[in-house]
Amino acid sequence: MNIILVSDSLAKSRHVSLSQAQVVLIAFGILLAGFVLAMATYVVTMKFAVDLRNPYLRSLLAVLHQDELKRSEAEMKENLSSLAVKVGELQARIMRLDAFGERLAKAAGVKRDEFRFDEKPGQGGPAPMGGRDLTMPEFQQMLHDISRTLDDRSDKLGVLDSLLMDDRLARKTVPTTMPIATGYYSSNYGYRVDPITGRSTFHTGVDLIAPPGTPVLAAAGGVVSASGHIPEYGLIVDIDHDNGLTTRYAHLSRSLVKVGDVVLKGQPVAQVGSTGRSTGPHLHFEVLRRGETVDPRRYLARE
Repeated sequence: MNIILVSDSLAKSRHVSLSQAQVVLIAFGILLAGFVLAMATYVVTMKFAVDLRNPYLRSLLAVLHQDELKRSEAEMKENLSSLAVKVGELQARIMRLDAFGERLAKAAGVKRDEFRFDEKPGQGGPAPMGGRDLTMPEFQQMLHDISRTLDDRSDKLGVLDSLLMDDRLARKTVPTTMPIATGYYSSNYGYRVDPITGRSTFHTGVDLIAPPGTPVLAAAGGVVSASGHIPEYGLIVDIDHDNGLTTRYAHLSRSLVKVGDVVLKGQPVAQVGSTGRSTGPHLHFEVLRRGETVDPRRYLARE
């Protein structure tokens, strides 16, 4: 190996020739010096590490410990914030289910004292032996399971509410409301002595005595299918109830509805009169099932 040395102080450059053995020795010397420096650094580091009373080392450990605590506190705050949001959501859903359950219980006729949603359920038992604290993953899994359970209960309560709603709507279309608020029967359904001919005839409804102008109420909700005069019935109003039932109100003095009107249960639809084949002011009330008359008292007795 040839090394050329150039310097301003030298008149001319110098050549230094190194043999292969010398180059190897120089490289080995450099490696040995690096190894010695690394070993010295390691020895000094271990010496300081063993001496825990060293102020520098103690301050370094304190800084590292504080950084670890800050990271742990930040992670804990983040976990607590997410858990607080989840618990708030669960509390809101539980309150909504409580209100939903109370409404369903009321609709189903359950007594408030028998099924209270505003009280915690009774729990207890002997003191447990041992036990341990829940871990964060276990607590999060528990909240997840509670959330799934609430979803399931909400769906089932929704189905029950739909069923109860259908039942309530069905009851509203059954003629169970008396068509006259104050009045009494003057003639029942079935065979009777006709008040005009004096012969035994079949009476297709019930007669209710009331003063002229007394409001006639819809016995059930439905749609007005007829409103007009029929010779024997006088002025009538017929209401279809969308379940095969029709109610007829006859001998009226005035109709308050027209064909196609939607009426609610208990809504005034006419006024008592004495039109048609009648001996005096009264309401003739009929219930027809698929076009055939039935005894109205079978339905009126359900109210």
